[in-house]
Amino acid sequence: MNSVSILRPRTPMRTLAIVVACTTVSLMAGCANYAGIKSDKTLAQPQQFESSQSIPAQGGQWPSLDWAQQFGDPQLPKLIDEALDGNPSIAQAQARIAKASSYIDTSKAALAPKVNASYSWTRELYSSNALYPSPYGGSWYSENNALASASWDLDLWGKNRQRLAQAVSSQRAAQADMEQARITLAASVARTYNQLAQLYSLRDIAAREIDNRKTIGTITNGRVAAGLDTNVERQTANGNIATSQGNLSQLDGQIESVRYQLGALLGKGPDRGLQIAKPVLNPRAQVALPDNLPADLVARRPDIVAARWQVEAAMHDVKEAKAEFYPDVNLAAGFGFDAFGWGKFLNFTSRQMSIGPAVHLPIFDAGALRAQLKGRYADFDLDVANYNQTLITAFQDVATTVSSIRSADKQLVDAQNALDASTKAYQLAVIRYKAGLSEQLQVLNADQNRLASEQTVASLKAQRVDQQMALIKALGGGFDAHDAHDVNLVAPAQIGSDAKGANGAPWTGARVETAASHPSQP
Repeated sequence: MNSVSILRPRTPMRTLAIVVACTTVSLMAGCANYAGIKSDKTLAQPQQFESSQSIPAQGGQWPSLDWAQQFGDPQLPKLIDEALDGNPSIAQAQARIAKASSYIDTSKAALAPKVNASYSWTRELYSSNALYPSPYGGSWYSENNALASASWDLDLWGKNRQRLAQAVSSQRAAQADMEQARITLAASVARTYNQLAQLYSLRDIAAREIDNRKTIGTITNGRVAAGLDTNVERQTANGNIATSQGNLSQLDGQIESVRYQLGALLGKGPDRGLQIAKPVLNPRAQVALPDNLPADLVARRPDIVAARWQVEAAMHDVKEAKAEFYPDVNLAAGFGFDAFGWGKFLNFTSRQMSIGPAVHLPIFDAGALRAQLKGRYADFDLDVANYNQTLITAFQDVATTVSSIRSADKQLVDAQNALDASTKAYQLAVIRYKAGLSEQLQVLNADQNRLASEQTVASLKAQRVDQQMALIKALGGGFDAHDAHDVNLVAPAQIGSDAKGANGAPWTGARVETAASHPSQP
């Protein structure tokens, strides 16, 4: 890239004239410019998605940060708090925030004047046949040089300011990502804990089934003694008891594995999972969706907020790349002393001084700046697409979870009726078998049907709790960008009426980042 450097102007007016002249040359000479490079990508708006039937307004409340309390198990909130305290995934997110914050400090530094000081001492033998005549030529001399210098990039076109804005947006995106990591971890702990509760429920059923089959075995032994059954029925009863005991052992193994999973989610060793008490979940059955859900979801889901801040960061990247097409003006000044030896080093006559602007103007760069801007626009388009997809996925998460809850509620009614009927059938079959009025096979079939119905009810109840926890996560897990601490996470556009788009106007979701959004093209 070629540049024009002009040093030591004598007056501020001359400096201004230089900048105006360089800009005029840039505009009229057809030099490096961004003509024709733009984006027509738009941000999706919640209201453009039809969702009134699948996500109806029901007058419910958004989840609160203490949402785990609603499941009636005092151990669950404590486990979630333990997981959030120092978990490696949270520590990783915090490290990303710290890194983004360092970029903010670096970008702020670029806006301020720079002051440096230097000192050098050189011992040199000067040639007798070169630049310096006698007595310097052919002699050793020491040169002392001290210089204090200052410089200030005027940032006339906002390049450094856009870089700072990009860093701030990236930090806010990282903060929202951390909130998403917290919600994901909390939901994972809760849903794994619910899985443990389900396994314990199935284990209780398996333990009762062993007792039931032992009862059948006792009846069978009596019937064999009375000559009503044979050894075939006795061995069948014994085999069923052993099968049930095997099922109980299998569930014990699964319970142990889930405990180890919980230990890992808590950021501890597997032994921590073994210390968890048996779950006693007793959730509130009713689930009501909040009103105005589609519009408010963009502030309640941190992944949407993070995606929006990424778009904002990409937009500032574009504006920074466009500013690269305009002249850079850097004011520089220096004062110090330079002399041979020590005797005159600090004399007034040994002073050295410089002052003036340096103007950098891109004239011909073989398309490097245009290629850079195209890349920034590609990143912007990608972030817009990612935001739109995140919004669509959020609606899908809520709708599918609500559908699963509705389905589980309906299935539970039928499954409970089936369990009641199969339990009565089993009880009657046992009475008839004991009285010698029916065969063992009838009892075993009734027992199998009752066992399957009881397992189905237990699984559906656990599924209902799991989907309720999934809905809490889909609704943001208690996050609210308006109330987020440490960093203001209220995303631009729909959240916060003061948010500005690329052209300084409020974001409305219409076309953004066109050529008209920035200073006139050269």
